[in-house]
Amino acid sequence: MSGSLFEDNKPSTEASAAAPLAERLRPKSLDEVVGQEHLLGPGKPLRTAIERDQVPSMILWGPPGVGKTTLAQVIARTTKSDFVRFSAVLSGIKEIKEVMTAAERAHRLGRRTILFIDEIHRFNKAQQDAFLPHVERGNVVLIGATTENPSFEVNSALLSRARVFVLQALTDEHIQTLLSRAASTEQIHIDPAALHAIASIANGDARTALNILELASQTSVPGEKITPEVVQQAAQRQLLYDKGGEEHYNIISALHKSLRNSDVDAALYWLARMLEAGEDPLYVARRLVRFASEDIGLADNHALRIALDAKEAFEFIGLPEGKLALAQCVVYLAAAPKSNSVYAAYGGVAEDVAQTRNDPVPLHIRNAPTGLMKGLGYGKGYQYSHDVEGKVADMDCLPDSLKGRKYFHPQDVGDEADLKRRLEEIRKKRNDKRVT
Repeated sequence: MSGSLFEDNKPSTEASAAAPLAERLRPKSLDEVVGQEHLLGPGKPLRTAIERDQVPSMILWGPPGVGKTTLAQVIARTTKSDFVRFSAVLSGIKEIKEVMTAAERAHRLGRRTILFIDEIHRFNKAQQDAFLPHVERGNVVLIGATTENPSFEVNSALLSRARVFVLQALTDEHIQTLLSRAASTEQIHIDPAALHAIASIANGDARTALNILELASQTSVPGEKITPEVVQQAAQRQLLYDKGGEEHYNIISALHKSLRNSDVDAALYWLARMLEAGEDPLYVARRLVRFASEDIGLADNHALRIALDAKEAFEFIGLPEGKLALAQCVVYLAAAPKSNSVYAAYGGVAEDVAQTRNDPVPLHIRNAPTGLMKGLGYGKGYQYSHDVEGKVADMDCLPDSLKGRKYFHPQDVGDEADLKRRLEEIRKKRNDKRVT
């Protein structure tokens, strides 16, 4: 069973000479793997499971180029298992069924199949569910690879049947070890400073590092050492940022939390990290609008308008000048007084909506456009606030089961302090009417 969608074979022992350097030098044993000592060091759980031939289904979660595919192949080779590589980008339910049929047949013949699913987060729920019965019956040992947080991207049913192993970005020392090994194997002459330069550019991604080394070797003068200048010509510096991956969410989180902590310099830094790496500025603008409501709210009644103005200004001006409108907004939001009262109030309401019975609307605040509705008591006892002294009626508007519930608790900060005093006056008027 072979083709562009999947391959059914043990990992090959030799890569084609025409294959990229990163593929030709892919480790073939646990001792050749560089990095991930927390998982593969002597006595560590994953290494022990592999050596004892007791490999569970697992999800390998980590950034690009840290060895997820390599580790899956090494596991298959070490445990003498059939290795089936499956692409979540190219495959559907039909291909899944074909692979599972072959794996079940192999299982009956006493052969074990390791099913490696690259980018498992790209499978939808139905596709992920299709693997479940085969994992449960032991027809396959599933190894999924993802750059996304599996808590959000992998079905809970599948996740409960697999162990999650977190792979860490490689250090510069790890990358230089790999580069030195590659240079020795391929007889590439390279200056130590150039090795350091590649490791810095690669940002912990072994594949990127080896690709740069290969390109630098191909473009350098034969017989001469590769210098840092050659390396810089071979690869433009890449920011550690993936618009669709985990780092995307890490950096937007850093911006949000810097704003929340009123750290204007850090907020500007994380803004620039996103914009200069090619993030969609309107995505950033949407997050700033959200922040204005979630973390400033009524403490500064101008914050939401400032955020919306920044979005409108960017749409009007575009790149690159529009970045300054977002930067101006970030400075304002960082310096503004902070309150999460509205956010907390809505959270409390949503929790009650989800966990309590959905009681009917009290009769006295229902509309009564027909005689039948009036006869059923719709609108009976309603007090029109504009006709009531002080514009506040002694009237409950929550369902009986939630009567007296308080969700919004304003803080003594910024504009919200004035709102707090106003609400206290309103409550006092309502209580005074109930006493009298």
